[in-house]
Amino acid sequence: MKLISGNSNLTLSKAIAKKLAMDLSSAEIRRFADSEVFVEIQENVRGEDVFVVQSTSSPANDHLMELLIIIDALSRASATRITAVMPYFGYARQDRKAGPRTPISAKLVANLITTAGADRVLTLDLHAGQIQGFFDIPTDNLYAVKNIKEHILANFRGDKDAICVVSPDVGGVVRARALANRLGNVPLAIVDKRRPRAGVSEVMNIIGDIERQHCILFDDIVDSGGTLCNAAEELMGRGAKSVSAYVTHGVLSGDAVAKIDATEALSRLVVTDSIEATEAVKNSPKVEQLPIDTLLAEAIRRIANEESVSSLFD
Repeated sequence: MKLISGNSNLTLSKAIAKKLAMDLSSAEIRRFADSEVFVEIQENVRGEDVFVVQSTSSPANDHLMELLIIIDALSRASATRITAVMPYFGYARQDRKAGPRTPISAKLVANLITTAGADRVLTLDLHAGQIQGFFDIPTDNLYAVKNIKEHILANFRGDKDAICVVSPDVGGVVRARALANRLGNVPLAIVDKRRPRAGVSEVMNIIGDIERQHCILFDDIVDSGGTLCNAAEELMGRGAKSVSAYVTHGVLSGDAVAKIDATEALSRLVVTDSIEATEAVKNSPKVEQLPIDTLLAEAIRRIANEESVSSLFD
């Protein structure tokens, strides 16, 4: 077995390698003067089971091209099986036609990964579970909900009976319900919002009883932070005891971290390290990263040993 990392999240790749008690394989990934990506695998991979760890986070197109070219290089070097380990699958929000003459980019990216030579995909908390069907190769979609549950229980140990899980939109109800069930069937509330345009959200109503509750906003992606901040302010305005947010993928583009730090209604944002922390995230008093290296390392180990991965979903 070999483990190779792209440049998107080298910190996580090293942590996974450490959990597996192995070293990252040597590979040179650099740019030509015109920004073309060049990859050279610097050790023999013929007949090997190779795992490529690469999130397609910002800059998404650069990191996607790195992943595709690494896979192609491994395929041409006669690796037996190539697994694309994508802690964060970019373009996942473009999973359907949102309007006339618009693309389904998530399907296009799935086709590119398959065509490049990947034999399997391992990812975490896809924006929509049906994206697994975009791939014509085996795809394992892990969930960070167990890690998140443990963190919540540790932080609200003395006030567990006052926890309420809140879905920031109607589309995330299934995800929020899964967390509520894991926490012992705690109450569930829903933020009814609308998007007048891309990247902008307005809270219309709160469905459910959140008064005197510790509200846990739970989502898969936080990008601009506008939805979380608006929802937190509305929840506190309607009598919530506190509002925390738990999100798997902290995209946090632009001034998102500054916006979250400035929002008094939101006490904490916890994201996983599926996307490498920026300096703004590292220096934020409110944003915390939850490690997922153990989860990914165990999944990689099981795939390499031809063991069941489904038990990790429980």
